[in-house]
Amino acid sequence: MAALTSGFSTPPVPPAAKAELTPTGKLRVGINYGNVLLATKDPATGEFRGVAPDLARELGRRLGAPVEWVGYESAGKMAEAVKAGVWDIAFLGAEPARAGEIAFSPAYLEIEATYLVPAGSPIRSVAEVDREGIRIAVADKAAYELYLTRTIQKAQLVRAPSLAASYELFVTQKLDALAGLRTFLLAEVGKIPGALVLDGQFTGVQQAIATPKPRATGAQYLREYVASVKASGLVAEAIQRHGIRGVSVAP
Repeated sequence: MAALTSGFSTPPVPPAAKAELTPTGKLRVGINYGNVLLATKDPATGEFRGVAPDLARELGRRLGAPVEWVGYESAGKMAEAVKAGVWDIAFLGAEPARAGEIAFSPAYLEIEATYLVPAGSPIRSVAEVDREGIRIAVADKAAYELYLTRTIQKAQLVRAPSLAASYELFVTQKLDALAGLRTFLLAEVGKIPGALVLDGQFTGVQQAIATPKPRATGAQYLREYVASVKASGLVAEAIQRHGIRGVSVAP
């Protein structure tokens, strides 16, 4: 991949921040390749591509450290791995439920989350989903699942271990709705005759760069890094280069 380009100068990295973010001499990067909006993994070469890998490589360049990938098939597994100390940063949805052990940068990207409903469903709006008797398939520990866990009052959440598994659960158990990222749902809706992706959103997933607590100096540098790559256009450039739809640079 060619290096990201920008007319913005990048100030030197404080030594304390580099020490906190690269304690092994490498930048160990947690990547969720289950979310194809952020990253994909080449099955033949194992190479990661996408917006998140691009931003990780640029961060490694600024830190003067080689990047080491730590791949996960779901955001939940990646977030739980913070306890094992195997990644230094991770590209992860910023959720209050994760903030006890993880420090988040401001969001660099926003992804719309909504529902898919089957053919013949009386549900025609996001507001109609949270009703008694409604069963919602959702990927466990995804940022939008954590949001729904906090906010759903009447419907039942039926959890699956990954985004793909939640789709299979929705189909095989004939559930009433499938929660997910709009782009993923739009890609899947054509497989189910008569199914509908609802307009609007129940939340906008804020994708941030995370680092384990307590790494105060490193976390501060990540906040500055994200502000820099948004202001300089690097995030928008990466979105355009990879042709990603359904996402936008976070405000």
